[in-house]
Amino acid sequence: MITAHSLTKRYGATMAVDGLTFEVPPGVVTGFLGPNGSGKSTTMRMIMGLDLPDSGSALIGGKPYAELAWPLREVGALLDAKALHPARTARNHLRCLALSHDIPLHRVDEVLDQVGLTPVANRRAGKFSLGMSQRLGIASALLGDPGVLLFDEPVNGLDPEGIRWVRTVLRALAAEGRTVLVSSHLISEMSLTADRLVVIGRGRLIAETSVADFVARSGGAAVRLVTPDPGAFAAVLSAAGAAVSAQPDGSLMVEELTAVQVGDLAAQHGLRVHELVAVTASLEDAFMELTRDEVEYRPTTGAVAGIPEE
Repeated sequence: MITAHSLTKRYGATMAVDGLTFEVPPGVVTGFLGPNGSGKSTTMRMIMGLDLPDSGSALIGGKPYAELAWPLREVGALLDAKALHPARTARNHLRCLALSHDIPLHRVDEVLDQVGLTPVANRRAGKFSLGMSQRLGIASALLGDPGVLLFDEPVNGLDPEGIRWVRTVLRALAAEGRTVLVSSHLISEMSLTADRLVVIGRGRLIAETSVADFVARSGGAAVRLVTPDPGAFAAVLSAAGAAVSAQPDGSLMVEELTAVQVGDLAAQHGLRVHELVAVTASLEDAFMELTRDEVEYRPTTGAVAGIPEE
């Protein structure tokens, strides 16, 4: 388990992480989300002992990373895909890591095969594309067969097949009972990968919950209603406390009532229903809604430079 308690880090006048407390339990994939500049990478660096917190603690299995006897056997991390010696081959990069922690060398070929890099194992890692470097970084994280894994933007540079492969790997690792923390800007991908979320903004905790509860918390659920009696239906729905809006296709979008409640009102008032569908907000919708005040860099509205508005 990973535990952060009142974690705080300041760089000069900038507060990067502000009293952050959360847990990452084993057995599930925990997605770590936040806008640019929210403090995700700084937090992961503090967990890995690469940055020291000004106050608070970041513990792995109850210990700071620096106190782990055999770190690579207990924690695997991919924080920077290009953090390697460019002149070393992929195989030699992994061999050096293995020798530093008394990891059996047969693990090198096992993880190379696991991430699909066996055909290029003897190629210099400095010549790798970003996607290949990501795969090598994942191999490095898996080398010591650790129980705790951290991945910062692991699908950057990967093609769709590679993204799907990472998703499968992360979920399989969690299913084995490992602790898995993964950050990503691909919110739609996190909706397919993560079981629970830790969401931060400007270094502070916004939410720590399951994906389903996070989406429900945004208040984005609604009901799409198609009826030949839109006027009468809208009046009944409004009287029942619903927020009703007419859509361009003639349907009604109903908020504050469930599909069951809308159906019951139709039966009570003899109103016809041709279609009644519960519409749930996506994880992306929920994320944008709950972090809209935490965005550090916000573009101005209006025309893009050189492109007139229509």
